[in-house]
Amino acid sequence: MANIFSKTRIKLYKFFREFTAWKYRTFYKMDIGEGTVISRKTHLDTNIYPQGVHIGKDTMITGSVIILTHDACRKKKADTYIGDNCFIGSRSTILPGVHIGNQVVIGTSSVVTKDIPDNSIAAGNPAKVIRTGVKCGKYGFIED
Repeated sequence: MANIFSKTRIKLYKFFREFTAWKYRTFYKMDIGEGTVISRKTHLDTNIYPQGVHIGKDTMITGSVIILTHDACRKKKADTYIGDNCFIGSRSTILPGVHIGNQVVIGTSSVVTKDIPDNSIAAGNPAKVIRTGVKCGKYGFIED
């Protein structure tokens, strides 16, 4: 009996994992690559400029991440880009106009205020590059 519940839970997880990205693509016209996993608790900017969110393929956005494309105080709208094979740690905030390169890992609770180059790890508030030359596989998992 426990095996049936386990299999059902895994199927539901896979369904919702794909449904979340589909929902943002379809209803908000966001540019989200195939194979990207977005946690249901993630907050993408759907209010003012949802078309400004661009996420590459095979990227993982974990829980409670905030990705913004507008700044109401400065009346600014800017596209926010996240590359392929990235991992964005939980409770991180990506500010408008930021470009995150391919194969990048963003540490938990980081606030990304500036562009992050390809193949690097960034963390902190504000996020700073702490390591470069990193090779990441699918979903930003680091390959040594």
